[in-house]
Amino acid sequence: MKEQALIESALQCGAAKAAVIPADRIVLSASFREICRSNGCGNYGRCYMCPPDVGEIETLMEKVRQFPRGLLYQTITPLEDSFDIEGMTAASAEHAQVSQRLQQAAKGLGLQKTLHLTCGGCHLCETCAKRENQPCRFPDKALPSMESYGIDVYQTVRDTPLRYINGQDTVTFFGLLLWED
Repeated sequence: MKEQALIESALQCGAAKAAVIPADRIVLSASFREICRSNGCGNYGRCYMCPPDVGEIETLMEKVRQFPRGLLYQTITPLEDSFDIEGMTAASAEHAQVSQRLQQAAKGLGLQKTLHLTCGGCHLCETCAKRENQPCRFPDKALPSMESYGIDVYQTVRDTPLRYINGQDTVTFFGLLLWED
């Protein structure tokens, strides 16, 4: 019952697709910390919801393993072309809003314990307070990334109804809401 309600909530919140997966389908790898450390996105050490501030990778992966299932959801946004950086940035911000709406909707479903992860960076603030040496402005709303918890999104999505690549000139972002009844 809650599974279908969560899927419907994700779709109503703006997700393109959503599916419930058992936790043993979530592929974890500590190697993602090294990928984060290479700082391709520019958030390493500059965002509270990204490494190293989000926590030690082994501890975070253990938190993921504590949940029996999760709601995997995605947003798919068309782009002008594969170089549409502005479109990608806007799509990332919209995905963050979908995640925030889902966070609120999930609270209304009576879930006892949750862990909500989304795409890289938090996106609640235009500039993370970390960059200004200030405490997090929204610690109860900020959502860490799936990759910061060691989740291999590509491998996790395989064999689900969600596709990692959704056509030329699109960008796809994922989120994962883990819960325990």
